[in-house]
Amino acid sequence: MLLILFVIAISYLVGSIPTAYIFVRVLKGLDIRKFGSGNVGATNALRLLGRGWGITILLLDIIKGFLPVVVLGSILAPRTSLLQEQNLFIIIGLSAICGHNWTVFLNFKGGKGVATTLGVLLGLAFKIPGLNLVLGLTILVWFISFFAVRIISLSSILAAASFPIFTIIFRQSLLIALIGVLLSVSIILRHKSNLKRLIRGEEPKFRFNKPR
Repeated sequence: MLLILFVIAISYLVGSIPTAYIFVRVLKGLDIRKFGSGNVGATNALRLLGRGWGITILLLDIIKGFLPVVVLGSILAPRTSLLQEQNLFIIIGLSAICGHNWTVFLNFKGGKGVATTLGVLLGLAFKIPGLNLVLGLTILVWFISFFAVRIISLSSILAAASFPIFTIIFRQSLLIALIGVLLSVSIILRHKSNLKRLIRGEEPKFRFNKPR
């Protein structure tokens, strides 16, 4: 039990690394929370640092979710029988997402969790049969909506909403469907301010602007 709690704590701390905050602070000497949307995430960092650094931060945020599931989960699974392997991987993944969303390093205020959730789901797709198809279709929804409207927040919301629907269509377990609903609701709620701007028609379309 202590080993499980230790791994969960490590996963949370890995997820908690505020990559966007660190990069903007080091490269620009700025607090990302005081600029743009104020979000501690890759999209806001991209607006401040440009395409290259923004994509780097996005990939690192994905890795923050992927590595705990694949590495820590694989190390722990053979060493405990208290939890089913699938449940263990899910708990580790959720811990990483919680770390990103409520990072201990920034007074428990973090990003919106889209990239880190994607990383967790990529890791789970290696362990759960059929989840790779569900995830692939969810990513497809994101890209189609993004290229149609060029609004990242709307694309993220639509992709998040589609994920639990795909888990049901492709007959994932009840647990995976419930986790899908939980992750979907979490992402949508963390886009509350974006939703308000979308309703008012004020949400900006994405542009690959050069950093200032």
